[in-house]
Amino acid sequence: MSDTRRKFMRVLNGETLVPPPLWLMRQAGRYLPEYRETRSKLASFLDLCYSPDHAVEVTLQPIRRYGFDAAILFSDILVIPDALGRNVRFLEGHGPQMDAIDDDGIRSLNGAGVLSHLRPVFETVRRLRIELPKETALLGFCGAPWTVATYMIAGQGTPDQAPARLFAYTHPESFEHLLMFLADISADYLVAQIDAGADALQIFDSWAGVLGEKEFEAFAIKPVARMIASVKSRRPQARIIAFAKGAGYLLKDYRRKTQADAIGLDWSVPLRFAAELQKEGPVQGNLDPMRLVAGGTALDDGIDDILQNLGNGPLIFNLGHGITPQADPDHVRALAERVRDWRG
Repeated sequence: MSDTRRKFMRVLNGETLVPPPLWLMRQAGRYLPEYRETRSKLASFLDLCYSPDHAVEVTLQPIRRYGFDAAILFSDILVIPDALGRNVRFLEGHGPQMDAIDDDGIRSLNGAGVLSHLRPVFETVRRLRIELPKETALLGFCGAPWTVATYMIAGQGTPDQAPARLFAYTHPESFEHLLMFLADISADYLVAQIDAGADALQIFDSWAGVLGEKEFEAFAIKPVARMIASVKSRRPQARIIAFAKGAGYLLKDYRRKTQADAIGLDWSVPLRFAAELQKEGPVQGNLDPMRLVAGGTALDDGIDDILQNLGNGPLIFNLGHGITPQADPDHVRALAERVRDWRG
């Protein structure tokens, strides 16, 4: 099947389908017992990301259960700093940590070995395109430069990304260098995923919501626009979703300025505003993940609101962020069935 005929790709190309295609962020994850069993076989989370055998398996697990219209490569946004030698590690109960970078470290960054380091990821993509059902789109991804930079500056996740914001104000030239460096190396990474068999790509800017208006323009829009222009100059067929979590009203011009084909919406985006954004092209989202945990009426009402407000335009149904570990797999099945039963 041509990738342009897959339901997911048809919507990315601007079509309206009823019911809309469906996938969920973090659909391969700790809420699934089969994922936990696979994860237990490896010493670390990064071992799972870099093992094609196991990464293929966990990517396929939710497709087998729910038949989603897209599978997303199992990996992590922090494989880029890991490939840059920042000693990334994932500690249970503490989240990701790495060696914090300073001004001198930024100036000495060298991307020469990054794609070689990430060869296992490309092997995973190649295998997935062979093993996935023909009707299922394969989505590659990376982190946006701002979000990746926040971890690199702080050496860990922080509630409001104050270390990165402060560094950006006190070392503006160095910080811009870091963002543009990450934009260029991430674009190369995305092109390699397309070449390995990904049908489309998503850029995750998970910490965009902490930025003010001026900073959003400089730290979120500018580097993502650079990435997308770079990818599309080399692979014009690439279709790219940009997800700037928490950006709110700043999403108004985000698609135009970044040239993303679709924009992902978190659950805080009002549906009336989402419908305005949809007039310019496809949107993806935006069910609150806590409704999925709650199930029942809370889940049904949230699904129905999105479908009624956005289902008659180009929509990819998704959560407004990733599935949480406490989600019940039966609730995920109920969500999938309700979306598929919708007829407008």
